Amino acid sequence: MTIEPLSPALQTISNEIFCAQDYEVLSKKFIQPATYAYISGGSGQDLTLLANVNSFKKRQIFPRILQDCAQGSTQTKLLGHSLRSPILLAPVAYQKLVHPQGELATVQAAEAMDIPLILSTLASQTLEDVAQKTEQIKWFQLYFQPTTQETLLLVKRAEQAGYSALVVTLDATIQVPSVQAKKAGFVMPQDMVAVNVQNSTDLKKRVLDADDSLIFQGIMAEAPQWQDLQWLQSQTELPIIVKGVMHPNDAVRLKEMGISGIVVSNHGGRGLDGAPASLDVLPLIRKAVGENYPLLFDGGIRSGQDIFKALALGANSVLIGRLQVYALAVSGALGVAHLLKLLQEELEVCMAMAGCASIEEINQQALYESHSSFTVE
Repeated sequence: MTIEPLSPALQTISNEIFCAQDYEVLSKKFIQPATYAYISGGSGQDLTLLANVNSFKKRQIFPRILQDCAQGSTQTKLLGHSLRSPILLAPVAYQKLVHPQGELATVQAAEAMDIPLILSTLASQTLEDVAQKTEQIKWFQLYFQPTTQETLLLVKRAEQAGYSALVVTLDATIQVPSVQAKKAGFVMPQDMVAVNVQNSTDLKKRVLDADDSLIFQGIMAEAPQWQDLQWLQSQTELPIIVKGVMHPNDAVRLKEMGISGIVVSNHGGRGLDGAPASLDVLPLIRKAVGENYPLLFDGGIRSGQDIFKALALGANSVLIGRLQVYALAVSGALGVAHLLKLLQEELEVCMAMAGCASIEEINQQALYESHSSFTVE
């Protein structure tokens, strides 16, 4: 079975797009309903998915007057790289679900807009083909594979292809599909293949005893543990960033073992349904790891204002996930590039009106939520 788009991607920018979030609304005209339910949904009852979005609505931004922003800039540094913006494209799997070129179109947009891309292990284009399409910073998102040999093969392929960091996702061992995706009848098409791991070992045939749990003795028996992450550190010189961190204690332990940075993330609401919003735990994790430890963030971002709020609460950079897929469905590479342009402009407008001429000037004092601890300068 192949899922065909409702309409082919536009070759121009739609006159219905006025802000970044408009791509989410318009994409429903281009993505089959069942596929849209799968992409837009989280897990279970979508409680965490909704919490991610609502957490931004709870916070407002202080406007400032008479601030000098004439030399303003969104330039920042991350893991030794100078970036024109604190925006990165998140690893999103199976992008051919919404566009025939999939990740090759997305990386074309990243190249055009000088934005780093993180490629998913479950991409529908090979990591080598994607790497050849850009000279910009690119990272590889890694899922531990069924065997150490297969995991190491992916790492070495990423190294050879020029990826400059590994983003290891550790919060997705168990994923419960959203109820809305189940009701919509979504089934992954047979020809939608994760080409980078299509020949991986199948351990799903593990024999369980009658009293064994499918979750504990089944799925979790293959889940990575702390020693597996330590093993990975010994196998590569690439910096390792761990994605899926939601607890301050985990963040501190990762920092202590030499992990280069972390992504505060609940997998876009696709992990534990009922977990807190990523934005709500972000300041707790920033406090736990200190000021200078690299923190990236994803979960619920729909605008440049949302990016500003995440930066104010402690993030160094943010990852854009679902929005890139919506834009890809609507207008392919052109749509993703336009989305990034809109987000950049929205962030700049927000910074200017909040009196922040640089990324370094954005902090909790810029948020109205912080008024209880506000100090007059």
